[in-house]
Amino acid sequence: MAIKSKRALSSTVRTSYDLYINGQWHSPHASERMECHSPLTQELLTTVPESDDADVDAAVQAASKAQPGWANLSAKKRQAVLEAAADALVAQLEPLALLETANTGKPLRESRANVFTAADRLRYYAGACRVFEGVVVPVTPDITSYGLRQPLGVVGIIGAWNFPLNMFVGKIAPALASGNTVVYKPADTTPVTTLEIAALFGSIFPPGVINVITGSGAGTGAAMVAHPGIRKISITGSTRTGQRVMAAAGATLKRLTLELGGKNAQVVYPDADLDRAAQGILLGAFLNQGQVCTAGSRIYAHASVADALKEKILALVPNLNIGDPFDANTRMGSLSSRAHFDRVSDYIATGVREGGRIICGGHPVRVEQYPKGLFMAPTLFEGVDPQARIAREEIFGPVATFDSWDDEDAMFAQVNAVEQGLAAGVWTGSLTRAHRASRAIQTGRVWVNCYNLYPSGAAFGGSKASGFGREDAFETLLDFTEVKNVIVDASETARGFYA
Repeated sequence: MAIKSKRALSSTVRTSYDLYINGQWHSPHASERMECHSPLTQELLTTVPESDDADVDAAVQAASKAQPGWANLSAKKRQAVLEAAADALVAQLEPLALLETANTGKPLRESRANVFTAADRLRYYAGACRVFEGVVVPVTPDITSYGLRQPLGVVGIIGAWNFPLNMFVGKIAPALASGNTVVYKPADTTPVTTLEIAALFGSIFPPGVINVITGSGAGTGAAMVAHPGIRKISITGSTRTGQRVMAAAGATLKRLTLELGGKNAQVVYPDADLDRAAQGILLGAFLNQGQVCTAGSRIYAHASVADALKEKILALVPNLNIGDPFDANTRMGSLSSRAHFDRVSDYIATGVREGGRIICGGHPVRVEQYPKGLFMAPTLFEGVDPQARIAREEIFGPVATFDSWDDEDAMFAQVNAVEQGLAAGVWTGSLTRAHRASRAIQTGRVWVNCYNLYPSGAAFGGSKASGFGREDAFETLLDFTEVKNVIVDASETARGFYA
């Protein structure tokens, strides 16, 4: 399907894809295929296989065969391969960004940024894999105990639909750097860039190191979780999905990293720079059309500055420029699918029924180039009951609530009242307040006077119902390894149990 914009950018998505197993396109065992539709035109974009148990097993077998050789490469050689992969991504910046926008509807400027972020993850882990350290314990002059970090083996990774390019590369990078091989399942609605990058990497990584299978979570994803040859599952998804995966993984005692949903707050103190806060709040709430697990969708402004802040936010909303995602001036593109658009629309209607007042947005937006596009205006509610659904449930769209506070402890209690604990933002001119709020808010990450920054090396992950495990950091490498203890007796006399 040719995707064209008014800037004459174009990209070609293959009309259909097979699986990518053992370094080549692999015809699926299953005959059923899934349709992926353009969020911009609603036309059929491509089809992908609905992988069955035999397809999953083929991918696991390829990964198992490749894993010993990959693990036995020196860290220096693995580093060189990962750096070559990063170079290949950047060299294909424009076609990959175009494919990402065609499949997701996000602005092209964001897709380009995602390519650079993905390349940076590869480069970070390329270097990090050479700094593993073990613990040596001198038991006696003759006996030494040391820890040997080894890869788990084959790991299964299940990605989400909102950042398919970033997620694929960012998740496989630490797994590969630490000597594992991967079976990866992208989201069934946005698989295009994952499959294309797997093919791009086919000439860089040994066959079987990276394997990509497609299909639904209930079918293909469940088969991955159940497969005894997969030692670990890392998944980004909803809290409910994480609960199902955790229950199913117990049968084979798989290790887990669960990056789950969020209902994230942004807290504004009276000493905050309101202009900076207003800009950051919009970025936090509406980046990627609000389709971000860390979206800062609950805004809590101190009563003394709430009116002034709200005025500044509303004055900036028109600058978000909803439109053709291939246009460089566009700041908000399309939602990713019809089903998700309907879900967000239902949340907006529910918010009104529950007594919330819409102070901006709340309606679809028609974009001339794409009359069937799934565009939604950035929406801000006020007067929302803390028990209302839109105040407690993750919407995953461009919908936020605005509230005020005057008692810090009561505000912290309200911020922490939701089941999730992924991220939060704090806007203040006081380091004392910044540190106090960062300790009090129950989340895995707190941004202070910024939002939605994801530097490589900074641990990212949630608490409470937002999951566990950390990504993007050095400790992520450790999560893809296990420690083998080795005890060496260098003496000439054998020692028994009571020695």
